[in-house]
Amino acid sequence: MPTDVHQHIWPPAFVELLRSRTTPPYLDGWTLHLTGEPPYDVDPADHDIAARTRLAATDGLDLALISLSSPLGIEYLPPAEAAPLLAAFHDGALALPAPFGVWASPCLSAPDAEAVERELHRGCVGLQLPATALLDADGWAHCARLLDVLTHHDKPLFIHPGAALPTPDAPPWWPALVPYLQQLHASWFAFRAFGRTRHPRLRVCFAALAGLAPLHGERLAVRGGGRGEIDFDVFYETSSYGTRAVDALVRAVGIDVVVSGSDRPYAPLVVPDLGADAAVHALRTANPARLLHGPT
Repeated sequence: MPTDVHQHIWPPAFVELLRSRTTPPYLDGWTLHLTGEPPYDVDPADHDIAARTRLAATDGLDLALISLSSPLGIEYLPPAEAAPLLAAFHDGALALPAPFGVWASPCLSAPDAEAVERELHRGCVGLQLPATALLDADGWAHCARLLDVLTHHDKPLFIHPGAALPTPDAPPWWPALVPYLQQLHASWFAFRAFGRTRHPRLRVCFAALAGLAPLHGERLAVRGGGRGEIDFDVFYETSSYGTRAVDALVRAVGIDVVVSGSDRPYAPLVVPDLGADAAVHALRTANPARLLHGPT
């Protein structure tokens, strides 16, 4: 089952709620306004369900997992603001046709483990959290009850970049290349230091190759952080990276924990050239299946 573990579609009711807001995150027509990024002109076709269904077929996908755009910062809104947006996202995404599946997202200003459990029962494949929620021991402790729900139901966690802080005069590409990757990098080390002990059976997937954090294994060993042991329940999604970066990560952690993701519509699907059809099968089929369902 060829799988893309990381895509975004905004359901119509979700779009209308963003348009009804007057403070970030909000849409003015199709222009997105966030606190930490310049205004972004959204292409309506990117969220056209029929067009995206055809694109998934062109990509040869049997499953494409839709996630909330965590850089919007919806998870951190006050509960009264977050709840209708999260409901519109979950309801709309769960109603999408095949081949789409959905990552659940929580309200983090008032974490509710029962709400996460409800979305899993409705069909969500696992839980997505913004990396900004998991940067240190306090963050992992704050989310612990949500993660216990995942462990109880044998569902995975997907860690996605969160909202970027304002950076005056930065070029448009700055958020995706600096704060997003810094967040993922820090959350990977925080999981190693604080999260894994508390959640020994949790399967975790980091977007964007975890900001390439595993490539620092040699430095980690020199600084007393261990020998860079491979955790086979920690996965790395490939969005926005190509053959060179994926090959480097495979050399660091092995092929069995790398999974294919595109981040559509913000980046195209890239199938890295790792020299063997078996590698492509691992990235697109075997490894995503183990991420979602555990070893078989």
